[in-house]
Amino acid sequence: MPVLSGLIVSVDAFFIGISLGLQKKCKFIYLVIINAFLLGLCFIGFVIAGQIYELIGFDVDLIVGLAFIGLGVWCILQYFISKHITPRKEGTTIFLVGLVMSLEAMMITMGITFLFLPYSTFLIPLTVGLAHFCYSALSFFLARTQYVQRVPIVVSHVVSGLALIIYGLLALLWS
Repeated sequence: MPVLSGLIVSVDAFFIGISLGLQKKCKFIYLVIINAFLLGLCFIGFVIAGQIYELIGFDVDLIVGLAFIGLGVWCILQYFISKHITPRKEGTTIFLVGLVMSLEAMMITMGITFLFLPYSTFLIPLTVGLAHFCYSALSFFLARTQYVQRVPIVVSHVVSGLALIIYGLLALLWS
């Protein structure tokens, strides 16, 4: 079940890959670097979650749910703010998307670890990291085709944010 959760909640990486693939200046090597950093943060998140679990005096589902709802809302708002209020250069956007995706993957890893402790294993961060890479790489290459290029970038950001919000709501409802 933890591995399945890692695969499911990493679906938002598919839409992040589309948004990066639609940016002409983004190269595949950037996506590889982002995902290497992301995998490292997943393992750090796994270790941190295991260490602080006993210190948390209330239901961790509340933390996980609210964190993911906040991340989802932030992803959606960040897109609209950066696009319409303070436009950024494409290179800055690639860096910010990579940072957000990496921190979000770390939070996913921590959330899944919290939910399945004491049965959590290193397969959680490994699954989350590899799923992010596979989903984002596949969609990155799909975005370079003529069919996906017609999808507005806003769709990828909104769907990615909504996926995080839905996961947060599910975590709250499971508690």
